[in-house]
Amino acid sequence: MHFRLMAEATSTPVRDGKRHERLKAWIACHELALAVYRCSRDWPPSERYALTSQARSAAYSAAANTFAITVGSMAELSYVLILARDQGYLPGEVFGEVEALRDHASPLTWGL
Repeated sequence: MHFRLMAEATSTPVRDGKRHERLKAWIACHELALAVYRCSRDWPPSERYALTSQARSAAYSAAANTFAITVGSMAELSYVLILARDQGYLPGEVFGEVEALRDHASPLTWGL
């Protein structure tokens, strides 16, 4: 599984109410959420309401709340990914790719 960064913020006209979609921080958090949803699809059914739900919730919160609680969501997601890796649900290579996306998105949100 390989995750690639989406295009940088565009210079196209902004639709009303969608200004956040041009922010690099939001784009990075959205890419991270997409990657977490993809990589957690194959986690065990027994984790559906625990680890899978927690990982997806933290990733979702980072993108949905880019201006409010992203730092906490990023820290939470980091631990959930580590736990999933150490439980054998997330291959090391995929962990590294998703963690790199998280590392990219995190500092972009700090100045918001």
